[in-house]
Amino acid sequence: MRYVPLDTPKPISKIGLGTWQFGSREWGYGPDYERRAAQIVRRALDLGVTLFDTAEIYGFGRSERILGAALGDDRAKVVVASKVFPVLPIAPVVQQRAVASAARLGVAGIDLYQVHQPHPVVADTTTMRGMRALQDVGLVGEVGVSNYTLRRWRFAEAALGRRVLSNQVRYSMVDRGPEEDLIPYAEQAGRIVIAYSPLGQGFLSGRYDARHPPTGAVRRANPYFLPENLDRGTELMATLREVADAHDATPSQIALAYLLRHPTVVAIPGASSVEQVERNAAAAEIDLADDEHAALATAAHAFRPVTGLAAVPKLIRARTGK
Repeated sequence: MRYVPLDTPKPISKIGLGTWQFGSREWGYGPDYERRAAQIVRRALDLGVTLFDTAEIYGFGRSERILGAALGDDRAKVVVASKVFPVLPIAPVVQQRAVASAARLGVAGIDLYQVHQPHPVVADTTTMRGMRALQDVGLVGEVGVSNYTLRRWRFAEAALGRRVLSNQVRYSMVDRGPEEDLIPYAEQAGRIVIAYSPLGQGFLSGRYDARHPPTGAVRRANPYFLPENLDRGTELMATLREVADAHDATPSQIALAYLLRHPTVVAIPGASSVEQVERNAAAAEIDLADDEHAALATAAHAFRPVTGLAAVPKLIRARTGK
């Protein structure tokens, strides 16, 4: 495993574990998965993973409880990250929600506490006042944000009066927006970009094509999995497979290695099995050559999916069969 080259109280692994699936019915959660979730967490620890990301909204608290129980006595050794869902993110509410999350996780302090979404009305001034109070009493270590623009990230940091260590955003080879400004800022300022959905919810795994689309509710709602977009991704997947063959790796591992080439980017893929978390962790050790990275970047840039409003009628037809 490799770690982010920043001064943090605990080392932050370049590959973390995202736990949105833990306790979430939309991912097919059931009693058997809770047992597997514990196995996944324990294996991640063995592999040197130190960043475990959850949120109070994941499974309405179940994800935090499952993660905390699975970490057990190792909770103090790793970076436990959670997020407050900003229904009304004023200072007192932020503080109350942090106390509740810490209790579900079974920790004395949350190593990284993040604002899950920017609020359209409530200013970060009051939100960060709550975060600062949590840091002052030791319940929160580092503060982070999620889905923030660069401008709002920097404003949040000014409101906190301290570093806002991370910004967790959608980033993958098919969602490359963070490369424009967030990643350059993180590298310049000594901050971290945490990439969620780093495999495009499995689009980059090579498991799906127009004849074999996904069946789960989450992926069926993602426009990338429209048959037209799966067809448009053929060349990108061919490049991923070519580079993967050269490294005796999988397309997913190469897609992760592409992101991790940035020194201050951390990826938090989910895992539905022990084998999957093993493959994800191994991606941190892959060194892409310059020409390989350039070929991947070119193929990613050439992928032009149908998204936004143009995709809505197609998604409806795909769901209804009409």
